[in-house]
Amino acid sequence: MMMAMMPGLAACCVDAAGITAPSPCGTRAPPRRAAYFRRRMITAAAMTAPEKAEVLRSLDGWAESNLLPLLKPVERSWQPHDLLPDSSSPGFREAVDELRARAREIPDDYYVCLVGNMVTEEALPTYHAALNSFVGYDSPSCADAWARWSRGWTAEENRHGDLLNRYLYLCGRVDVRRVEQTIHHLIAAGMQLAAGGCPYRGFIYTAFQERATAISHGNTARRAAALGDASLARVCGAIAGDERRHEAAYTRVVAELFRRTPDAAMRALGYMMRERILMPAHHMFDGRDAELFRHYAAVAQGLGVYTTADYAGLVEFFVERWGVAELGHGLTGEGRRAQEYVCRLPERVRRMDARRRQTQLQRVPFSWVFDRQVELEL
Repeated sequence: MMMAMMPGLAACCVDAAGITAPSPCGTRAPPRRAAYFRRRMITAAAMTAPEKAEVLRSLDGWAESNLLPLLKPVERSWQPHDLLPDSSSPGFREAVDELRARAREIPDDYYVCLVGNMVTEEALPTYHAALNSFVGYDSPSCADAWARWSRGWTAEENRHGDLLNRYLYLCGRVDVRRVEQTIHHLIAAGMQLAAGGCPYRGFIYTAFQERATAISHGNTARRAAALGDASLARVCGAIAGDERRHEAAYTRVVAELFRRTPDAAMRALGYMMRERILMPAHHMFDGRDAELFRHYAAVAQGLGVYTTADYAGLVEFFVERWGVAELGHGLTGEGRRAQEYVCRLPERVRRMDARRRQTQLQRVPFSWVFDRQVELEL
């Protein structure tokens, strides 16, 4: 499913979240008066979380027309079986031997990234619960469009973890039991979602995560192809294709929120950018490495699977897609401050990333690859 904040990216955006954008006219009111008027503005104009949930529920007909067509019928959807050796075939063992022979030529750092992607996908129960909470639907038989989207999206996402899990089991390159323990720990730990019960923030988070995941799986596909494994490239590419469709759906949702309630949407976006959009697998743990996420993220950064530049590009993409820079009518002072902050954020992320490039190469053991050491920058 989702993965948005990583490596030095994590360090970089900790700093980004602490930058205060200047006031639109370049002057500062005395601190007490500024804080007083800011509190009054928020109290007077901000929509409550229940009001935002009601806006989303009012879009049920819109969701029927704009989201549900992005789901593929089961009969036309790929399944993990289509992309892996057929266990019922007489040539199954030979096909697995060929898969394992190709896998032996791929370096450990690639498998660290692939396992991290898979572990993230396997925490799907947490994501399904979070998505339902955004619009208040949790009935397994509800026929509303939002509920049908949630179930259909979950069914499509479920294949991602299954496919990667089965591939990693067959390839023989990873410690499967340690990987399974990591999944167990992650689902038990839950996820860090800075939405604070606000459905607008929740959908913004999900749009970012889906695009980030599409980028990550797309890059692992390209990397596999460059390493000579076309079959593994198809595996990762199939998942990336799903993520792009899902990103399109959540991007449409947020675009509609900007169209209908621009100030509330702008505030929600500004809030999420200041709080940072953390990867859902931020709490991954293998039972040994307390900094597993940080180490995995550094490998992904070094390999070019998901980088600080990707994150800055994400922000730029959504600023353009949602017309953030063009918003004017309907924004409060708080909305304008959020607009200014978000529009300047990609440049700030890139500047801070350039400053933090004074890194050192280290070799860190990963239990996922039988404690072999992988080089990374920290």
